[in-house]
Amino acid sequence: MTEDLTGRPPGPAGPGDPSPAGPDPYDNRRQVLYWRLLARLFDGEEQPALESASLGVVEDIGLPSALLDPGTSLDSVVQRHPELADEFDGLMTPDDDAAGSRDRAAEVRRAALVSKVLLNVFATGSSTVTAERLARWQSDAGWLERALGGPPGGLRGGRAAGAGLDAGGLGPELAAIEADLVGRMRLREVLADPALAARLTPSMSLIEQLLRDKGNLSGVALTNAKSLIRRYVDEVAEVLRTQVEKATVGELDRSVPPKRVFRNLDLDRTIWKNLTNWSPEEERLYVDRLYYRHTVRRTTPQRLIVVVDQSGSMVDSMVNCTVLASIFAGLPKVDVHLIAYDTRSIDLTPWVHDPFDVLLRTNLGGGNDGPVAMAMARPKIAEPKNTVMVWISDFYEFDRSQPLFEGIEAVHRSGVKFIPVGSVTSSGRQEVNPWFRERFKALGTPVVSGHVNKLVHELKTFLT
Repeated sequence: MTEDLTGRPPGPAGPGDPSPAGPDPYDNRRQVLYWRLLARLFDGEEQPALESASLGVVEDIGLPSALLDPGTSLDSVVQRHPELADEFDGLMTPDDDAAGSRDRAAEVRRAALVSKVLLNVFATGSSTVTAERLARWQSDAGWLERALGGPPGGLRGGRAAGAGLDAGGLGPELAAIEADLVGRMRLREVLADPALAARLTPSMSLIEQLLRDKGNLSGVALTNAKSLIRRYVDEVAEVLRTQVEKATVGELDRSVPPKRVFRNLDLDRTIWKNLTNWSPEEERLYVDRLYYRHTVRRTTPQRLIVVVDQSGSMVDSMVNCTVLASIFAGLPKVDVHLIAYDTRSIDLTPWVHDPFDVLLRTNLGGGNDGPVAMAMARPKIAEPKNTVMVWISDFYEFDRSQPLFEGIEAVHRSGVKFIPVGSVTSSGRQEVNPWFRERFKALGTPVVSGHVNKLVHELKTFLT
């Protein structure tokens, strides 16, 4: 007896009935789908035998043939077949089947759906990219993130930054693919056409390209670029503001007597403290003393000095930090200063409340000179014990490493809370000069993980 590539034995047997004498048809079908996926990922050209066999498998298990068309977006598939939406959610998360039983038919169906997601996201070709093509890829990448158990954007940043999705470091790879697509797009032509620009979805890769190219834009193109940057900044701010606002505005100051007004009356404590005065005969509680809640909070102003390396590798950090600084600047009793540097440093404090304005004033790229930034930052330290300095950089200073570290060491020993951060990204990816990493560890100021949530936690702990 012979079998075709779909694993379906000839004769009256049904499509799901295994042949006792031959290979397992379920395994054959899964192999066909995955071989076809690999062939399209690494070659791009159709292999007629694999395409025909895969079509047979998909039709046999009752799935639409559109799953095999790389040009059909996942949005289109789900729009035509809404019953598949729930199957894509969590599709690629581990299966917690305690019994350990296998549903072979379900595995084949899963292979078909997984192949569709992976092919749409990773087979991007090499031709010029249109605004519509970029938007479609971003949507498909969102479906991959949903399949991995997170929200759209959970790996690439933006609205879902801080979602905590890891997926084995896949986020930076998706960001690299998106950056390549943006690089292959005639961005200036797209921005000059309001209809095309409206199709763009703000992302870190797109914002980086816009910030690098803003000096070459004018008129309608510049207006559309600013609109995209503003939208992205607002999305990031919406997520980070929620995290920051969970903090209290400061510790209660118990050295100040509570104000004796009715709204501050602690009724529960008052009753508890006077229970010995209860009269059973009269069924009445006599109160000797009223107790009030402390509501006054410590008002010592905290100073936050944020120093950001704006060299080419730090664009993600630059965006996140300017947004984060603006949010903390809006908290009571927090005095925020923002400095950006490459080979020169610039004091962006006057615009710290508007991250959009800050980003338009930055010039991404070039080298870096940390000692120059330190020379601008140190005079801003008024009361070391009430100051936190956050320094975001990969700390590749080369011949300036020792002078910068000596400046950092002096700041730390003065009583300033110094927080070195390798980067502030949504994925958490960071690369830090090992020379600095070891010295920071010895100094008692280890480098904070690059995930933006970690920095929010560190700042809330110190400032509130």
